[in-house]
Amino acid sequence: MTGDTKRALQQYVEPFTLFSSSDITLFQAGSHYRLYEKFGAHPMEVEGANGTYFAVWAPDAAFVAVMGDFNGWDHYSHTLYPRWDSSGIWEGFVPGVKPGSLYKYFIRSNSGEELIKGDPYANYWEVRPKTASVVCQLDYEWDDKKWMDHRRKNNALDSPYAVYEVHLGSWRRPDPNDPERVYSYQEIADMLVPYVKEMGFTHVELMPVMEHPFDGSWGYQIAGYFAPTSRYGTPQDLMEMIEAFHLAGIGVILDWVPSHFPYDAHGLFRFDGSHVYEYADMRKGYHPDWNSYIFNYARNEVRSFLLSNAIFWLDRFHADGLRVDAVASMIHLDYSRERGAWLPNELGGNENLEAISFLKKLNETVYALYPDVQTIAEDSTSHYGVSRPTFMGGLGFGMKWMMGWMNDTLDYFKKDPIHRKWYQNDLTFSLVYAFGENFMLPLSHDEVVHGKSPMLYKMPGDDWQRFANLRLLYSYMYTHPGTKLLFMGDEFGQTSEWNFRGELDWHLMQHATHKGLKAFVKDLNEFYKGSTALYEQQFDAAGFEWITVNDYDNCVLAYVRKGKAAGDILLVVLNMTPVARENYLVGLPVAGQWEEVLNSDAPEYYGSGVVNTGIISTVKQTYNGRDYTISLRLPPLGATLLKLRQPDSSKRS
Repeated sequence: MTGDTKRALQQYVEPFTLFSSSDITLFQAGSHYRLYEKFGAHPMEVEGANGTYFAVWAPDAAFVAVMGDFNGWDHYSHTLYPRWDSSGIWEGFVPGVKPGSLYKYFIRSNSGEELIKGDPYANYWEVRPKTASVVCQLDYEWDDKKWMDHRRKNNALDSPYAVYEVHLGSWRRPDPNDPERVYSYQEIADMLVPYVKEMGFTHVELMPVMEHPFDGSWGYQIAGYFAPTSRYGTPQDLMEMIEAFHLAGIGVILDWVPSHFPYDAHGLFRFDGSHVYEYADMRKGYHPDWNSYIFNYARNEVRSFLLSNAIFWLDRFHADGLRVDAVASMIHLDYSRERGAWLPNELGGNENLEAISFLKKLNETVYALYPDVQTIAEDSTSHYGVSRPTFMGGLGFGMKWMMGWMNDTLDYFKKDPIHRKWYQNDLTFSLVYAFGENFMLPLSHDEVVHGKSPMLYKMPGDDWQRFANLRLLYSYMYTHPGTKLLFMGDEFGQTSEWNFRGELDWHLMQHATHKGLKAFVKDLNEFYKGSTALYEQQFDAAGFEWITVNDYDNCVLAYVRKGKAAGDILLVVLNMTPVARENYLVGLPVAGQWEEVLNSDAPEYYGSGVVNTGIISTVKQTYNGRDYTISLRLPPLGATLLKLRQPDSSKRS
């Protein structure tokens, strides 16, 4: 028998703490952002004995013990000590407990109710449907220093930002007919990293990788906020995947869900028999849309939990950004609630003032500690200043999803081209408010599920027209001000709705139509990254100017995008009908020579080949209120992008 084992038998739990008085003060003030260094299970050596320190917050508990495979899951043998400072923290060091040990907390509340809970701060969990937490060390030797040292430029608001949104379990599967079999983090990385690199995306966004009990929640019903899901491997395996993206020059955004959590028995709901993490009043604490529970943003310890969780993924997993889910539901008390089913705030309004305060604190903390990352809000409302600094009264996010653009654009493109002339203003309306926020244009997973149909089949017309429409839509998306997000499968024309149990329709790549669309998205990404006119002023009205906005009969739109340098101008002309237009006149504010640099109707994209070749010079002719005019060929259901050529400085006039 070893000395550690003898000691464990002599004394089950030793008094020990990692908390300082300042930790407790910050925790109770809602300002602690590194609680993961204190709470949870931490393997360590104490006075010569190897074991694990446990700490859990259970303020309404009368008794807390840690149980696991190291004590035969005994409810009483390893009793934790309550702190003397009334913080509600129970803690203690258990000798002999090693990494890999399974554990849970046995909690008897002051009411006498007995519960068995997983660890809210656990870094690793058993693979579902099992629910035990696992003692785990997060040590990892990172090799992405070059990326981390220079990512400020890659993540900047005046840099190209094209995001590929991915659900790890259904991008590819070992056996598409067996939903239980999935690739590991490493196997996914070996396939996904080169694919994202090949396609030219600058970032990948992972739908929630935090531990969740139910596959059908897609990761949005989280039980283990501080643990990557064990479905695909260990925390270190996820770190290695993120590192692989960084080594390839690709940023990683993580979906983060501080808005709600499920009611699974081992999770956060009624953690110690009382409403610890959620609002006690179900008019604020229950979410009818998702049958889940809402964090109590008024409770400082909960604010510290969420604040620490956000920092955890940036700190320990080198994430380059957090896409914050369901912000609209957080900041509006009446979100999805009928009259009388919600509780007004202290001012009588419908805003959740505590949630707004928390989000401001979150963004201030994130950008103070990691100024080279981005926080991105999924918000469908017109709440003021979501992506404006907090000192200006905003929420402080770096970007906000442009849900209005997404809805209006899809509604327009679903219409038969013969009717589109009546709806041009719906399509162009986004430019009325495009610079009120730092907008990201999303075509996300939400648009290809629940009967909404895949992107390709939203498009009207025959097979050729569907693909032409989709290439046209993507052309509009990539030349519209704002950053870009495309869900997996959209890039090659997935023909079935996304199904988390299966995989993408990779067999479609044998068809020229799908190959052409994929090639076009790849070239769009590369063109976007190489065109300063498209990203240097993507959040500034100075980077955009309408040229033709009133040609309703022909359904043609034209606009220019501008970089910061004089003469850095890109002309975009979109033909929303299947009728090719020869000698179409476009009025321009500047004279010069133009050259077509991208055309969605090019033969290599399975287009019909209506392109503009050679150099096109303006003529001094007033047209549509402009002093100069050029004549173009407009492709059917196509986009032509032309760049103003810079004069050769080596030649003298």
